[in-house]
Order: sequence, then C-alpha cells, then structure tokens
Amino acid sequence: MSIETQKRSAAAEALKLVEPDMRIGLGTGSTARYFVDLLGERVRDGLKVQCVPTSIATARQAELLHIPLRTLDELTELDLTIDGTDEIDDSLSLIKGGGGALLREKIVAAASRQMVVIADDSKCVSTLGRFPLPVEINPFGMEATRLEIMRICEINKAPGSARLRHSTDGRIFVTDGGHYILDCALGSIPDSQKLGIALNNIPGVIEHGLFINICTTAFIASSNGVALKVRSA
Repeated sequence: MSIETQKRSAAAEALKLVEPDMRIGLGTGSTARYFVDLLGERVRDGLKVQCVPTSIATARQAELLHIPLRTLDELTELDLTIDGTDEIDDSLSLIKGGGGALLREKIVAAASRQMVVIADDSKCVSTLGRFPLPVEINPFGMEATRLEIMRICEINKAPGSARLRHSTDGRIFVTDGGHYILDCALGSIPDSQKLGIALNNIPGVIEHGLFINICTTAFIASSNGVALKVRSA
C-alpha cells in the first residue's frame, strides 16, 4: 500500500464519523485534502453539513466541491475537526504547521468537541521534535524574537536552530494571517507541554505548532491497514 493510498484510507475511516447536520472543521495539508475530497462526494450525494476551513487553500478546494462553508464567527462551536499532522506521539500530542496553517488549525481545533487526526505511520514518533517545530511570529522585530525562541528552547533542553521559512520562489513565506514562520530544528523535545507554554509567553510569537491535549482521536494508516488511537483521559 503506497503512502498516498494510506493517507486516503485514514481519511476514509475518519469520514465514517461524519453525521448529517454536523459542523466540521476542515484541515489543511496533503492528507486533509483526501478527507475534503471524500466529504465532497458525500455532499454531492445529499449529505448536509456546515464546514469551517483552516486555510485559504482548503476553502478553495471545498468551494470547488460545493461543500457549504461558514466562518467560526457564525458557528462558534464545531462538532468535529479532521486534520493531518507532521508528527504524532503515543499521547496524541502533535507537531503541526508544515503547511503554514498552524494558527487557524489550532483555533478551529480548539473550538471543536473532537479533533481527529488522520495520518500515515511515518508521522508516528516516540518523542516530538524530529520534524522542525514551526513557530508563527510577527514580522516586527523578528530577529529579536528568533533569538528569544532559541534561548527558551535551550532552557527547556531542546537546543537547536531556527530558520525563517521561504517559499519555493525564494520569497519569505507569509501565512494567511500575514505572519512569518520560523522552523525550529530541535531534534527532540523532552517536555513539549512546558516548551509550548514558554513559547507562548514570548512577545512576537503568535502561535506554535505544538498541539498538546487537543487531538482526541487518530486514524493511523500503515501497510497493514488503519489503526484507531484514542487519547486516554
């Protein structure tokens, strides 16, 4: 089973959670795209749902599939968010933001009764940090912010480097919210919850890609099928 087939299989399992009249958060990224495509098929067949996209790219995809879209200001609370991840550990803590939508993804997930992750098993780790941690920052004073982020990471026993993200055309990557992203190569994060709290206290940091105690359920696909993981209380 190819990686792409695994991603689609995980998305198909998550789709089984969708019920008529649900309010659903739509994630961003290569695996989430499969879920949006599959949901579009259900909508075409008559399923009634209302959805909030986590990025401009996801909104465009959903519009092409005629999936009804609303804003979080209109719905305020969602039943379910389905999204991918860049890393997931055994406690269902995540690193997200490889696609640059981490701020909106976290806002939407936090407004949901359930956040369900869909992924292939290459995203599974014992300790977060192998994937560079995205940190969304305000462009003003970004070098001072970068240095403080590095200081805080070192204090939290996760020393490394932070590089400003650029697009493929060489320009600085700008998020949908107009911010920049620092990708922090840390290797390993011993205490992701503690680091996340410390990063949020830095002036200039808008949000970071550590999703702790947010994901409730995960569908992890491998060559052997799709496994269900549920966060313990």
